[in-house]
Amino acid sequence: QVQLVESGGGLVQAGDSLRLSCAASGRTFSNYNMGWFRQAPGKEREFVAAIFWTGGITAYADSVKGRFTISRDNAKNTLYLQMNSLKPEDTAVYYCAADVTRGLVRPRMSSEYQYWGQGTQVTVSS
Repeated sequence: QVQLVESGGGLVQAGDSLRLSCAASGRTFSNYNMGWFRQAPGKEREFVAAIFWTGGITAYADSVKGRFTISRDNAKNTLYLQMNSLKPEDTAVYYCAADVTRGLVRPRMSSEYQYWGQGTQVTVSS
């Protein structure tokens, strides 16, 4: 079983930067495909970014490409999301997710992930 705990959210102004962290349990973190999703009030959960267990393949939503960077530190069992040039439309609860089966084929689909954190709130004021 995997436990995921997000942190790093907060209140920032447009143009600011923020780094989210996701601490994961388990000794096999290096073999997990990991992803970040977000959900704004009144909207469905949407894909943000993903990184495969190999570490060399990443995917991003068009809305964050060039501004956000997903990375992982396997030695610390931690997933990161560096968010730069934040916009008010980035306001949402951000969730990290794990595919522990390594069967992920479509990283943009939430159904590909088995474990989810409780989320961390990111609010960007204009």
